[in-house]
Amino acid sequence: MTSLPQRFAGKQALVTGGGSGIGRAIGVRLAAEGAAVAVLERNAEAGAETVAEIRAAGGTAHVLTADVSVTESMRAAFASLGKLDVLVNNAGIAHVGDVVSTTAEDLDRIYAVNVKGVYHGLHFGVQKLLASGGGAVVNLASLASKVGLADRFAYGMSKGAVYTMTLSVARDFVSRGIRCNCVCPARVHTPFVDGFIAKNYPGKEAETFARLSAAQPIGRMGEPAEIAALVAFLCSDEAKFITGSAYDIDGGATLLR
Repeated sequence: MTSLPQRFAGKQALVTGGGSGIGRAIGVRLAAEGAAVAVLERNAEAGAETVAEIRAAGGTAHVLTADVSVTESMRAAFASLGKLDVLVNNAGIAHVGDVVSTTAEDLDRIYAVNVKGVYHGLHFGVQKLLASGGGAVVNLASLASKVGLADRFAYGMSKGAVYTMTLSVARDFVSRGIRCNCVCPARVHTPFVDGFIAKNYPGKEAETFARLSAAQPIGRMGEPAEIAALVAFLCSDEAKFITGSAYDIDGGATLLR
């Protein structure tokens, strides 16, 4: 834990969806740099696994069991925090489909987590940050926030909203000590990707993985730790002149647009 600079020593961070994938990597990275990390997860078991990994490495963390889509659940989770210095709105879900195949129920499901969930994090989190004298927010947006991706109508809608919410919060609180940025990854190799491939391409997992990896000019998918490193920088005082920005971390995918 001591090999990295302790940029978050004495600070409290909260990561939504911190039980797996990118969220877990972000929690681990912030803890490795000295933060006490609240892992907010609907799946308490997954959250506990992240906490165990952090503690095994000498860090400080605890689980907050909450559903980002439910207002009262999020209100209670944030009320349990003593203070907050760093907020990462990472929780999100995916959906494949164009505007014709996407049902109203599909849209509502994506909206509840990816849009309303981020709203909840911001609504309650910004109040906590103000009470702590300011702090940093990073939202997980997407390549889909900026470009049109095939068969990602609802997902793209939600990540476009994350991008614009980022701009709004950055503008409204720039004079009150709060910075708000977002990161825009392309495809990242997480357990979700492996599960998606196994479900939709049974017997063709290896070739599908290779095809999806090669779809980015850099020739591979991103790694969760790479996203976490950028998030940690944006949350740190090294980025204290940065707010209202959307950082591409996409292996050159925007070069194809």
